Amino acid sequence: MTKSVQKIALSTSRDIPFDKLVLAQSNVRHVKAGVGIEQLAEDIARRTLLQSLTVRAVVGHDGAETGIYEVPAGGRRFRALELLVKQKRLPKTAPIPCVIRESGLAEEDSLAENVQRAPLHPLDQFRAFLAMREQGMGEEEIAAAFFVTPAVVKQRLRLASVSPTLLDVYAEDDMTLEQLMAFTVSCDHERQDAVWEAIQRSYSREPYAIRRMLTEGAVRASDKRAAFVGLAAYEEAGGTILRDLFQADDGGWLQDPGLLDMLVAERLREEAEAVRAEGWRWVDAAPDFAYGHTYGLRGIVGERHELTADKEAAREALVTEYAEIEAANAGDADLPDEVDARLGEIETALEAYDNRPAAYRPEDLAIAGAFVSIDGSGKLRIERGYVRSEDELPVASLLDDGTSSGHRDDGATAQNGDGEHRVVDPVDTGIGTGATEPEEDEGLKPLPDRLLTELTACRTVALREAIGRSPEVAFTAALHALCLKLFYHYAQDSCVELDIKSVSFGSGVPGINDSAAAIAIDARHREYAERLPREPGELWDALVGFGGDDRSNLFAHCIAHGVNAVHEAYNRRPRALAHADRMAAAVDLDMAQGWTPTAENFIGRVTKARIVEAVREARGDAAADRLTGMKKPDMVAAAEVQLASTGWLPEPLRTPGRSFVPVEGEAVIDEAAAMEAVGSVSTDTVEESAAIDSEQAIDDSDADGETEDVHLPAHALAAE
Repeated sequence: MTKSVQKIALSTSRDIPFDKLVLAQSNVRHVKAGVGIEQLAEDIARRTLLQSLTVRAVVGHDGAETGIYEVPAGGRRFRALELLVKQKRLPKTAPIPCVIRESGLAEEDSLAENVQRAPLHPLDQFRAFLAMREQGMGEEEIAAAFFVTPAVVKQRLRLASVSPTLLDVYAEDDMTLEQLMAFTVSCDHERQDAVWEAIQRSYSREPYAIRRMLTEGAVRASDKRAAFVGLAAYEEAGGTILRDLFQADDGGWLQDPGLLDMLVAERLREEAEAVRAEGWRWVDAAPDFAYGHTYGLRGIVGERHELTADKEAAREALVTEYAEIEAANAGDADLPDEVDARLGEIETALEAYDNRPAAYRPEDLAIAGAFVSIDGSGKLRIERGYVRSEDELPVASLLDDGTSSGHRDDGATAQNGDGEHRVVDPVDTGIGTGATEPEEDEGLKPLPDRLLTELTACRTVALREAIGRSPEVAFTAALHALCLKLFYHYAQDSCVELDIKSVSFGSGVPGINDSAAAIAIDARHREYAERLPREPGELWDALVGFGGDDRSNLFAHCIAHGVNAVHEAYNRRPRALAHADRMAAAVDLDMAQGWTPTAENFIGRVTKARIVEAVREARGDAAADRLTGMKKPDMVAAAEVQLASTGWLPEPLRTPGRSFVPVEGEAVIDEAAAMEAVGSVSTDTVEESAAIDSEQAIDDSDADGETEDVHLPAHALAAE
């Protein structure tokens, strides 16, 4: 005989007028979380009520029902309906679908409705958004319907567009949400699948490794070549750009480097032709030139014409307007858009007045040229007025008016009978050898060379002694000689034999032309070049007229150009490099202010053991031990994150006497850093990620189980 199974009897349901409902005090949710009452009310107004309220009849002291029902589960829905009634958008007698509970405890109903609900998997929401878009809803419409920003909708749609194979892996919890986010930087499903297969055999499966593999060979949009051409022009030419919606990507990655280089070459060629049309003898164009490429070339400074009376008045009017706008908005933390735009227009106009191009003489244009390149910010860089030695005009060692030429005079060497050259010291003249001068015919003739040598040797010795007692004149003489070498190449207008040998580093030092130090040196050099006279014969009087501070600063600038602390494999100079350390300590040089170890400038060019040791010095043993066992590309990428912002420097860049304080603790990866910046919580394991997803989904749901909206973790879907 079979045992009969007891049948389950479900609670009855019916519509109850809203004015017969009251909120119960037995609802277990007391902490506000998730969608607000106002948003829930709007959602009910849009879609009506999607889930019934759970109610219990209120009985009087005599045990009889009063006709009023309390709501122990569904409190937020009740308050949303109450708000709609207050707004007169819902009649107070409107029938509300309710499930009437009779047995058990009210608190049990409220708790069970929340605890027993299974949270929606994030992937289901991604696909739901995608289905809505495929059925005709726009991103803005979807965002409005679920009270999120359009950026959040874009993120979730991008996640839904990842390879179906990888979405299945994510659905099985074999991939973290952060890893899935990393795959969105590429739209190529085959490439995504290939990278996933590759990282299965790799030690590191971090999101940054996935991004690195997917963007390998691409050019960052922040690259100066991309800024020079413009992303719009690149895309118009057929180029594609990958964007990362989940972390700062500096504009994305350009996928066609060949196309970018072609566009750069074309625009540089156009700019070079425009500069050549100015009349220059030659124009060289390249994205970048080696540091020191102008050394050995004579520089010509053009003359900047004074502004006309009308232009000067227009400039002064702009200065006055700028000052008035600043004064009127002095107390405003944020300027109105139109005011900020006007200030920008004025700044651009003033810059055009102050940086108006210099004018060059036709004879200078005929022998000089210009360099056209790209600066570090992606703007056009034009360096005008450089004369090559082969283009110098023929000159005599002495001009008719007695002034010396601004070109090189090799008369400082004498040739012996064997054809060899020797340097002549004007004091070492062979005086006292007993040689006699031949008798001369009567008449006024030039002094013999021998006699001139003896007389000027005597004067040189006396002059040396006198200058040795005159520090101010000696300083001016040294500065005069150095300026001639630095600003007037080939000039022989000084009797003081000092020299400056500027070092050219070649093209093998990436980014050195655009470093802050190089830019500062070039700016300072241009400033002095414009202040010094055009002709070398006028230089002495100009230097005498300089103030003491000006001369000291100019002297330091000249001496700085002679500093050579470069390690040269073919020229070992241990004592010179030791002296460089002494000078670095004297000026308290801190290379960490402007230099950061990257894969290109250090980490990717040393051994794995040295990478681990660098991280150990900067971050400690725990961070270094985690790198052990990684393959070289993964180790380089991880170490770049660990060493950033620590101030760590390789030994050749350290200044003796400056101490380094390690940064305790391990740096977070790029994704986590970006998430923390928007108030996120990073997850390291699938289990932790799933737990947070579940908690967030519960928090964002209705207080009693309603699932009008389900959110991903805030950190996972934060807009850029």
